[in-house]
Amino acid sequence: MMSYRLLDVAQMREADRLTISAGTPGFTLMERAGTGVAEIAQAMLPERGRVVILCGPGNNGGDGFVAGRLLAEAGYRVELGLLGPRDEFAGDAGAAAARYHGSVAALESVDPAGADLVVDALFGTGLTRDLEGAVAACVERVARSGVPVLAVDIPSGLDGDSGAIRGVALPATRTVTFAARKPGHLLLPGRDLCGPVTVVDIGIPESTLAGFTPALFANEPALWRDSMPRLEANTHKYKRGHALVLSGEMHRTGAARLAARGALRVGAGLVTLASPRAALAVNAAQLTAIMLTPCDSPEELGTLLEDRRISCIALGPGCGVGDATRAMVKAAARAGRGLVLDADALTSFAGEAYTLGMIATAARECVITPHEGEMRKLFESAEGVLDAPNRWQAALRAAEVARAVVICKGGDTIIAAPDGRAALLAETTPDLATAGSGDVLTGLVAGLIAQNMPAFEAACAAVWLHAQVGIACGPGLIAEDLSEALPGVLRGL
Repeated sequence: MMSYRLLDVAQMREADRLTISAGTPGFTLMERAGTGVAEIAQAMLPERGRVVILCGPGNNGGDGFVAGRLLAEAGYRVELGLLGPRDEFAGDAGAAAARYHGSVAALESVDPAGADLVVDALFGTGLTRDLEGAVAACVERVARSGVPVLAVDIPSGLDGDSGAIRGVALPATRTVTFAARKPGHLLLPGRDLCGPVTVVDIGIPESTLAGFTPALFANEPALWRDSMPRLEANTHKYKRGHALVLSGEMHRTGAARLAARGALRVGAGLVTLASPRAALAVNAAQLTAIMLTPCDSPEELGTLLEDRRISCIALGPGCGVGDATRAMVKAAARAGRGLVLDADALTSFAGEAYTLGMIATAARECVITPHEGEMRKLFESAEGVLDAPNRWQAALRAAEVARAVVICKGGDTIIAAPDGRAALLAETTPDLATAGSGDVLTGLVAGLIAQNMPAFEAACAAVWLHAQVGIACGPGLIAEDLSEALPGVLRGL
């Protein structure tokens, strides 16, 4: 199984259906799921510990009944609380309930106080409404108790596709899910409520999982490691790519230098900063390994790009908003190289995402890196983006409109490609919320594309490296730290 594959709620439901249609009984899948829950519960319990299992009326509750039976047979003290009448259970869940011979109490009467573990099998990823009434009261009671919680599939109250809280949600100490993680495990606030997530293989074939569109992934090295640039014995700087970064005016040069430093640190053999003449002295005072060249107009940029060794262009940070930046974007795209657009390059096309998409098609490949505010401005008139059901679907639609790989920056950064691939960042740190951090990310993307790494994989790798460097630096980091700490993270790969 590809550990980095994700399934949305509808895809998981269809994967179950296809597996059952191919000959695996649904009850067999439920037995395997419940067995996985029981095994993880045992690892969290003391010998002969007391475990409270909360079961809902669907298949998630059926998994809970299987786990309860197995834990009781293993000598644990099991108390099972059920939402709704037991005799209303049907299908595979009903069969699982019939095989459980312990006592069953109404959910309202369950008291978690003094338990060693609560197994949350109330609702899985298919929750479609807010929790309220007796269920919400039970969730709040368990949360207040301080007893460790093992969530089955996803903590009850979390939306499996968006990670949003539906009314209230039960924070989990650990979560066990089946076949693949779901978007709600990685998207905020869901990520903070799941604890470590374990995926149990219940027998759904990899060929089934691989057949879904959109193709969703966790942004982890296994996704893109094989595409990372490799150095050979005869490598020289010109083989490692040449990134060109456009600087802003004299009073706004720092952002471009941060991007250029990121491109150099991530492996580009050469990096040149194209600077307005009025800012040359300011930039020259700050640069050593990064080269410097004057550039004041789209025409001059076009002349610079006659050098075919320049393989990627990054622009936007500190460039200013307006017609001049728009003209530079058009000139950069016409050169047919890799193109990374951020900050002012995006805001200069506010409300004109389709126009930017038409321009981007001239580039060899294009990546745009909007944060939430830039997303709203750029895609305000693009149908299906800002009103998408969740952030990953918004990102996919944005990529389609912009005809570019989109990095939707945030605490749960999403990378989406026009071909229907999307990757969700699984681990990051809020310490990255500091001025200039995004400029370094732009440089990392550009540096990898300059080395001929495909745009989607380059974007994923850059986002992951950026997050890991932030984690390594920790509290107190500033943007200048990121490029300097990058070699340690690269060595870890």
